[in-house]
Amino acid sequence: MTFLLPILLFAAAANPYDIVIRNGRIIDGTGSPWYAGDIGIRAGKIAAVGHLEGQAARRSIDARGMVVAPGFIDMLGQSETSILVNPHLPSKIYQGITTEVTGEGGSIAPLNDAVIKLDHVTWEHYGIQPAWRTFGEYFARLRKQGMGINLASYVGATQVRRVVVGEDNRAPTAAELERMKALVRDAMREGAVGLSTSLQYAPAPYATTEELIALAAEAGKFGGIYASHIRDEGNSILGALDEAFRIGREAKIPVEIWHLKAAGKSNWGRMAEIVAHIEAARKSGVDVAADTYAYTAAFNSFSAIIPPWAHDGGDKKLIERLKDPAQRARIRKEMETPGGDWNNEWQQVTGPEAFIVGAVQSPKLLPLQGKTVAEIAKLWNKDPIDTVFDLLIEDEAFTEVAFFLMSEPDVALALQQPWVSVCNDSQGTATDGLLGKEHPHPRAYGAFPHILRKYVREEKKLTLEEAIRKFTALPAARMRFADRGVLKAGMWADVVVFDPETIRDVATFENPNQLSEGMQFVLVNGVPVIEGGKMTNALPGRVVRR
Repeated sequence: MTFLLPILLFAAAANPYDIVIRNGRIIDGTGSPWYAGDIGIRAGKIAAVGHLEGQAARRSIDARGMVVAPGFIDMLGQSETSILVNPHLPSKIYQGITTEVTGEGGSIAPLNDAVIKLDHVTWEHYGIQPAWRTFGEYFARLRKQGMGINLASYVGATQVRRVVVGEDNRAPTAAELERMKALVRDAMREGAVGLSTSLQYAPAPYATTEELIALAAEAGKFGGIYASHIRDEGNSILGALDEAFRIGREAKIPVEIWHLKAAGKSNWGRMAEIVAHIEAARKSGVDVAADTYAYTAAFNSFSAIIPPWAHDGGDKKLIERLKDPAQRARIRKEMETPGGDWNNEWQQVTGPEAFIVGAVQSPKLLPLQGKTVAEIAKLWNKDPIDTVFDLLIEDEAFTEVAFFLMSEPDVALALQQPWVSVCNDSQGTATDGLLGKEHPHPRAYGAFPHILRKYVREEKKLTLEEAIRKFTALPAARMRFADRGVLKAGMWADVVVFDPETIRDVATFENPNQLSEGMQFVLVNGVPVIEGGKMTNALPGRVVRR
């Protein structure tokens, strides 16, 4: 024993930790109560959790009085394009987001020349040349440029439909469906985490449930997940949920319901019913869970307010129909008529004042960002619906809007469910440069700190440990990220350090381009991207594959 202690001390000194986070209040992500301790990091991974006083380290971070937790996992981001514009994604890392899952129906791959041409307005707006065609090629581009967070992606059912069928409102032929299934298989082999749908946005509504089951089954064979912006989040939400449950059962695949909500003023107060419906499916054996961004306003492409039939053939055909007096009158009548068999968002809000223009591509429309449709109608001296139509025409259907269509009690009830995790549902952005010219939903900058401030600290509707679990271990388990989401030895060192009494969102609907405050340190794969509350400009993120 007299010789063993010097040998152990020599070994510790010869192999020091890269970083030790000392004296922290550790919330490990599992939902367990916090405890005092240290985190030792070596070669990008957590090497030890415990009391490491006296252990050698190249660098120490004093977390006294602060929470140390796993990095937050965004269950639905939209950064696949914006990460090519600004790979640091400050709006994400200042929230504590270290991993994002993206690809909402229309994924970044696969691509072909026809789809690239259809989406030319987006590529031109962001100044991007899409040189990739597959997920493998896109992921290689990310690795080459570097990125501030980890990124995973679904393959979109809409995306493979557009590549094979195009924008037309028709079913695929048997041969086309086989090609679509092959594209899903290829994407899964290249690392996609599952199949996604966004069934509100054309051409996605043209897909039958049987088509989606066929595609989801291919993803399921590879251990993937089926994630969905369901077909209707309002009046017909129970039927839309049943469709998702059926896809899960018949395709033998877990189901994630994105941004769970009771949408529209006629549905306010229905969240208890919706929760009970999902609980019943879970009890019956459907592996289903959900996530939320916990705001009362959504943020969508403004063209989604137009009935699905008018999108047949793509944005060019939509604009032609909006210019045609007879077609325009038909669209107006359907928007003004309650009921119907489509998700009529014009009927779900309190009026044109509920829509706030967020992003445009036409320079002449930039002064309208941040204004409501009611304000623009007054400026243009037009009827509100004509204002919507003419805005879409002028902006080539690019426009995005925030709109208020949920009730606060419903939002809180969804968040409190033990199987509900958290999504940002916005692309990573920045306060400067090209991205800083847009007027996003405040969730883009504040979704996770918003929950910590409002629902944990102020309203006490969640404990801090419960919130952290929803940000970390719950989504990691759902996505089968076996080496992230919990603070324990062997996991990748995605770690956040913050003061729970001061962490807060700053972004508002009036002034959204404001970074959240309170994150003192954010580590991605063991490398600080936030240090002492400031961005380091490091790019240690990795592609997270299935």
